[in-house]
Amino acid sequence: MKVLVDYSVWIDYFKSGERSEELDYLIDNNLIYINDLILTELIPSLKLQHQSSLIAALKEVARLPLSIHWQQIQELQLSCLKNGINGIGIPDLIIAQNAMQNVCLIFSLDKHFSLMQEVLNCKVY
Repeated sequence: MKVLVDYSVWIDYFKSGERSEELDYLIDNNLIYINDLILTELIPSLKLQHQSSLIAALKEVARLPLSIHWQQIQELQLSCLKNGINGIGIPDLIIAQNAMQNVCLIFSLDKHFSLMQEVLNCKVY
């Protein structure tokens, strides 16, 4: 099992939030993945907070290569809209596409992924 860990889970984890134990389990069992989009969401604010060791640790997490297929992103967005799922941002669609391409579960606290799971071929942890 591979699990792509979204920005929202990392933020929760850094604050010792409600899902910390689950992420600890995934880390301990070497099941977590990240991508450059998620790193780009995390790193700037961590740099402002002078969290260099945390940044270095995140950069060591196994990365899924991003290969964005814009036509598929458009189709994913259209499927969501046709099914009444509005307000899905392009970054979330890219994360969903990336997880589907790499046969990964998505671990997110963002409700959009649960909604997309019902319509798209993406699976949520």
